[in-house]
Amino acid sequence: MITPKTNIKTSVLSINKLCKSFGENTVLNDFDLQLYGQQNIVVLGKSGSGKSVLIKCIIGLLRPDSGKIILFNKDVHQLNDIELDKLRVKVGFLFQSNALYDSMTVRENLEFPLRRHWIKHPQKEVDQMVNQALTDVRLLHTIDMMPAELSGGMRKRIALARTLILKPEIILYDEPTTGLDPITGKEIIQLMVDIKKKYGTAALIISHDMNCVKLASDYVVILLEGKCYASGKYEELILNEDKKVRQFFE
Repeated sequence: MITPKTNIKTSVLSINKLCKSFGENTVLNDFDLQLYGQQNIVVLGKSGSGKSVLIKCIIGLLRPDSGKIILFNKDVHQLNDIELDKLRVKVGFLFQSNALYDSMTVRENLEFPLRRHWIKHPQKEVDQMVNQALTDVRLLHTIDMMPAELSGGMRKRIALARTLILKPEIILYDEPTTGLDPITGKEIIQLMVDIKKKYGTAALIISHDMNCVKLASDYVVILLEGKCYASGKYEELILNEDKKVRQFFE
């Protein structure tokens, strides 16, 4: 049994009154969110509602106009570059596009984040970490293949394995099932659930896939008009009579 890293009562991510605009376009407007250890929150919103902007603010790629993002008790936007890089090690990020390096084998793609990490690992340990990450996503047999040889679902799994290799305490999923057929999408969702159970990770999942919302979430936040317009468990939100909420579930 693997001991979870963060207690379920511990806040690992706190977002308070976050605001972000681009010119006259207000994307986030006093947005609030609390993520606790071993919890999966799905942020549900329309295209262009600010979901990807939210993730970029969380990992420090975008600076908000106002508000605070507290990640593992640290104010993200008060950190210098070195401090921010160290904090990011605790945060796994699954890109919507997978972001695998086409010129590298699966093994080399997984080794890459370990090579650039300031903690050096012996090759034997690197091999063990790569093998374990690939075993977790059930693709150990692809270790010496190139990304071009893999299906879309397999590439998504490899990207997830690369995310897992640094043993993050939070995983940020950006539209994890986009571009996948329904069956493969459900397999990825089940893998996300299995990873949470095995490693006790918390996750913030950006999605408009209702299967993902239903199956992967402990809690759902609806991002609408730049705010946390509504929130609750999936079973609660589908009974909400507000027309703006119901449009997501019809």
